[in-house]
Amino acid sequence: MSNGEEHVTEGSNRQKYEEEGEDVTDDQKSIVAYNSNRNGYWVNFNSQQSTEVKPQDADYSSDIPSLNYELENLILARFPRSEYWKLSSVNKRFSRLVKTGELFKIRRDIKFNEPSVFMLASGENCWWAFDQGFGSFRRLPVLPSDICFTSGDKESVCAGTHLLVSGREIEGLMIWRYELAVNKWYKGPPMIYPRCLFASATCGTNAYVAGGIAVAGGTQSVHNTVEKYDPETRSWTPLPRMTKPRKLCSGCYMDNMFYVIGGRNDDGVLTCGEFYDPETNQWNLIPEMFTDNPVLNAHSPPLIAVVNNELYSIEASSNMLKVYLKKSNSWKQMGLVPVRADYNRGWGVAFKSFGNKLVVIGASTVLTSRSSMAIYTCSPDPESDYWPEWELLDNGRIQLSHFIMNCCVMVA
Repeated sequence: MSNGEEHVTEGSNRQKYEEEGEDVTDDQKSIVAYNSNRNGYWVNFNSQQSTEVKPQDADYSSDIPSLNYELENLILARFPRSEYWKLSSVNKRFSRLVKTGELFKIRRDIKFNEPSVFMLASGENCWWAFDQGFGSFRRLPVLPSDICFTSGDKESVCAGTHLLVSGREIEGLMIWRYELAVNKWYKGPPMIYPRCLFASATCGTNAYVAGGIAVAGGTQSVHNTVEKYDPETRSWTPLPRMTKPRKLCSGCYMDNMFYVIGGRNDDGVLTCGEFYDPETNQWNLIPEMFTDNPVLNAHSPPLIAVVNNELYSIEASSNMLKVYLKKSNSWKQMGLVPVRADYNRGWGVAFKSFGNKLVVIGASTVLTSRSSMAIYTCSPDPESDYWPEWELLDNGRIQLSHFIMNCCVMVA
């Protein structure tokens, strides 16, 4: 501490109450300050004789003054999320803050959110989470599903601090959810209209799903149903139906609207898009929105991502990055992406927004080592005439297959 500085903090005897699981009242707190000009004494400003000083060994005393809870919570909320597991071992209150999700609510309130990528690569039996610009990563607990779910196709979407994974178990379509706060998997809740090959998007703490294939009684039909997931209530709410049934479509959230783009139905390839307006509670059709990049036979759903309310796509047949021009309902080419989306007709490539950047994950087009996944990011400028520069974040350090089965981004 520099000479003459006073550092004010709060709470005598607080540690004793905390260990006993009790809340500390205002009467049990006191304001104290450390003044380096007073030979390291602590001054009690709540006492009637505030000038009285008592010697205090700040390094070894069991009555070390602490911050008040509100300020302490704000500090803890700003910890890197990858370090939260350490907080759980400090004391009961810190552990409760993490496991109840209270710290995540504070982060949302102060707009201190971090994006993380949750990913399942081919050949893996566990999901992986990547934080802090892919600088740190960890393996999630094994999802306790049956062999049918583990080996089958799956869809995923994030809602708040929940990761939802949908797939088929022996008994039928099922959803598993991973809760970040407690680092555990739970079964359900099932959708109102169980489906596969559907569009999905994250909006704040909610998730939207739309379209897809319904399987009932051995027959298949294409959905136009829509529903929203709320992690607070762990429940689904039905929304108005889309104007067209769709499968193999993609979803995104842009300009406070839920968009569903492309796909197919019994009439063939769909080149139109549509968006749901929460204010009017209605769907609006956008004719010929996806004419340049239709979902051809055996192609993946459209590879799309939104950054700063601008919509981008990767053309699976050419690896071309495009940006959607809203005013003209057309697409502008922005150069080639550094991964091979054309390897498997778009399947196995992850294309997402990561904060203010685009991230693309797959087999590299420029590096000789192509057995492991490569991770690239860029900051696109839709107004620029120059192609964006892609930054290589990882190639081979993380030993995972370049074929990405599922990928989604959680902002918490």
